[in-house]
Amino acid sequence: MELYKIKSEQQNGRIIPSPAMVNNTLEISTNIENATNEHFMSANTSSITLQEIKDKHVIPVFVKDNVPAISQVEFIESTMRIAQTTLKQSLANLSIRVSHPIKGRTFEARSKKVSDLLEHEKTIYNERMAFIFEIPHFKENVHGQMVSLTVAGVKAYNQDNLYSYSGSVQRFKIGIGYKVQVCTNLCLFTDGTQLEVKARSVEELELAIIEMFQKESFQALLPQIHTLGEYSLSEKQFATLLGKARLYNYLPQEQKVNIPPLLISDRQISTVAKQYYSDDNFMKNPDGSISLWNMYNLFTDSVKTSYIDTFLDRNVNAFSFIQGIASALEQKGNHHWFLS
Repeated sequence: MELYKIKSEQQNGRIIPSPAMVNNTLEISTNIENATNEHFMSANTSSITLQEIKDKHVIPVFVKDNVPAISQVEFIESTMRIAQTTLKQSLANLSIRVSHPIKGRTFEARSKKVSDLLEHEKTIYNERMAFIFEIPHFKENVHGQMVSLTVAGVKAYNQDNLYSYSGSVQRFKIGIGYKVQVCTNLCLFTDGTQLEVKARSVEELELAIIEMFQKESFQALLPQIHTLGEYSLSEKQFATLLGKARLYNYLPQEQKVNIPPLLISDRQISTVAKQYYSDDNFMKNPDGSISLWNMYNLFTDSVKTSYIDTFLDRNVNAFSFIQGIASALEQKGNHHWFLS
């Protein structure tokens, strides 16, 4: 299924954005947006379609000159366009989650009660937005679970200075990794994720997205997540790790300096403990042991309850943390504090 067409140029095998790449309107197939990925995150978010954002949401502006910021729609469509142009594959299962709605009203409705407002008198945009979509051509079985290549992005206007003039830096987050089909857990890692893309225009944003895809770092991720299944923790080691994870958040700063960061919250650690006993797909073994692949999925499942602006950060951190635990089992690295 061909979702859209775009002209592009190549120099030495690298894609150079053409005006069409930036300015063409993306025509999305009617069945690319569905509920398959709807629950890739949950905390304080709601599901929304791309068309609904286009039709019903205003675009925030820079206060000093009233010039619009880069819109959420431009971010999503640019990422999809570049993904298909680079990978030459169809896209599927676009899902968008939003939070922190910023509500307003037209001037004519300034004195009305909220209950009396008509739909055309209301304005809204969501301060924070996250999306994912799949490239279903790239699939693989990892320890009995199907994973598919997936792209994720986050736009949080609370991280921009919209009280300035246009041309100020805007921040985006973008990553490419894999999604576990059975539970919509994302597998993202540092090399395939940019947690602070800075752009002043759609053109600058597209260049950063192109650079991420051209690295093709996602090819290195699969062997690494396969390897996690070769390691396991005993029940005692797992209990020690969770206890140390709870302590980590309260350590004095001078002690934290020498310990690798763990971004997961206390509440999310408690979720990991609960799912260790009850998760249908990634629970403990009968003897209480748990593979690092299963534990990794318990971590990424708990991360779904993060706010949108910390979601990708914690997802990437979960992978580096579990990799560090694997190294600690080999008497390498500096994650041994969590097991001792």
